[in-house]
Amino acid sequence: MAKITFITSDNETIELEGTSGSVMELAVEHNVKGIDGDCGGVCSCATCHVHVKPEDMTKTGPASETETDMLELDDNADEYSRLCCQLEIGDSLDGVVLKVAK
Repeated sequence: MAKITFITSDNETIELEGTSGSVMELAVEHNVKGIDGDCGGVCSCATCHVHVKPEDMTKTGPASETETDMLELDDNADEYSRLCCQLEIGDSLDGVVLKVAK
């Protein structure tokens, strides 16, 4: 089980726990504001863009080439950007903090 913290653009902190699936699915299931997941998790829309807390980048790892290509279309992307549809819930993500992109 992994505890994942989302910080919305309204600075609301939402702590969720998950055991499997993607982080995007967990967020959508719990109505985390700003995580839409319009493409259903196939890395083709960037509506699940999050900024990983810098010290947590070791937990998420870097974005894949496909993910990076999608993020390059978003003006708010930076070196800590990830699409949470590409983050699989597992023990390695326990304690990760994700700020929902605007």
